[in-house]
Amino acid sequence: MPAAGGLMRGACRIRRNGVAAPRVLAGLVAAWALSCHGIALAAPSAPSALWFSQGHPNALAWQAAGILDGATADGLEPRDYDADGLRRALGQAADGLPLAPEAAASLDERLTAAMQRYLADLHGGRVDPGTIHEKFAPAPDRQFDSSRLLRAAIAGQDLPEAVRQAAPSFPLYASLRAALSRYRALAGHPAWQAPLPPLPGRKLVPGQAYAGLPVLAQRLIALGDLPAATPVPQHYQGELVEGIKAFQVRHGLAPDGAIGAGTFAQLNAPLAGRVRQIELTLERLRWTPLLEGPRMIVVNVPEFVLRAYEIHDGAIQVKVEMKVIVGKALDTRTPLFKEDMRFIEFSPYWNVPPSIARAETVPRLRRDPGYFERQGFEFVSGDAKVITTLSAASLDAVQRGQLRIRQRPGPMNALGDIKFVFPNNENIYLHHTPTPQLFARDRRDLSHGCIRVEAPVALAGFVLQDTPGWTEARIREAMEKGESSTLRLRQPLPVVLAYGTAIVKADARVYFFPDIYGLDSVLDEALRQRSARLRASALASTQAR
Repeated sequence: MPAAGGLMRGACRIRRNGVAAPRVLAGLVAAWALSCHGIALAAPSAPSALWFSQGHPNALAWQAAGILDGATADGLEPRDYDADGLRRALGQAADGLPLAPEAAASLDERLTAAMQRYLADLHGGRVDPGTIHEKFAPAPDRQFDSSRLLRAAIAGQDLPEAVRQAAPSFPLYASLRAALSRYRALAGHPAWQAPLPPLPGRKLVPGQAYAGLPVLAQRLIALGDLPAATPVPQHYQGELVEGIKAFQVRHGLAPDGAIGAGTFAQLNAPLAGRVRQIELTLERLRWTPLLEGPRMIVVNVPEFVLRAYEIHDGAIQVKVEMKVIVGKALDTRTPLFKEDMRFIEFSPYWNVPPSIARAETVPRLRRDPGYFERQGFEFVSGDAKVITTLSAASLDAVQRGQLRIRQRPGPMNALGDIKFVFPNNENIYLHHTPTPQLFARDRRDLSHGCIRVEAPVALAGFVLQDTPGWTEARIREAMEKGESSTLRLRQPLPVVLAYGTAIVKADARVYFFPDIYGLDSVLDEALRQRSARLRASALASTQAR
């Protein structure tokens, strides 16, 4: 009974909170029982048993068509699954004479392929993240079989269960999905039927008159940044200023209450662009590994924020949240990937990367030899010999790759007094900084690629919370000792460097961030090209028939 065996194995994929969904499990058991009593089940070579009965589409076929039509709710594109064409074909099959077996099998195969592709896209995304500079890959134990999931759901007469199982379970996904619906609805709001009038000067500040105040208030109310009953003042003041501050916070702007060029541009941004930001972030959530351990550290690069969280009874609890500084957008971008943190280095040395040494450090030292002592630099040879004096010969050796430059622990060390190591091919890590004043900036893409953290003691406390003896006092002592030491973690801790320009925070409000690396544009273009290929393939297939 190979067919039933395959279905029963598929039951492992149909679970809700770790327990097999009752309706699906009942269907699987029934299928197994029928096969045991000599009643043949439809094999994969006879797909017409899935969606057709006596030459006409069954109820599940129409349910599947509705699911494909509703793909937009998750930011997917119904045309990628030929949703309109399949619904028309099903309608014709329902209204006319029963389809011939060959025609029914052909249409059934199209609907099956469309549903399998939809479930796979919903679960793992539509493009290979590696092709768009995001180095995430499915975990080996998370391999997804859309065919098995679909057949098990059909056996249980519960296609929505398959959809629920395929969709990401991370809470942010559900929140953004709801936000997508809301922002689509706002597109028809009268406050966005025309752009805001030009500002009266370079900047609108409290106390000034402005002809656009009524429309401005309308927009802020619709977006939830201003209470619904707020009266429109004659001048820009009071609650309207507070509403702008709330809007600025949600869009990564300095909340000064003044409407300058940046805030005005965000206020006038088309809602279609916001919708697309949410859709692209939903796509990324399908492949970003955010639930692969009970404790994780996640850096959202365009938000310039790190969060460390734990999962208890299915609920996510953010334990630490802080500002970060990431790689410069122009030339030293922070790469996106997941690796396990394995070490903490206290009072670390900074080994100047060869590229930085050749392009920046050596030229600076030739111009300003005193920089060598002020920064606490030294040279290190391949056999670990340390040279503490500056010479032209040593600088030449660095350029040839025969020596490297490193910076001793101390107040000038570029890594600060602690380094969090998650070994990776990009030589990226988390660390403190001797220039904490940079965290006051709103835009913080300022590093050579590594990530500087605002609150290293709090982060170390989270990392070491289950390591006996590592109190806050001991952490500070190790950081301030000035002698380099390395601590191996008892358990690896996943670190994810992610990229999302739209998120929903704990206050249930939607926040948008600039696409600092242009990766939304890259993903958008990749998705459009993929849709074009699918439509071309579908057209060629239709013409062939």
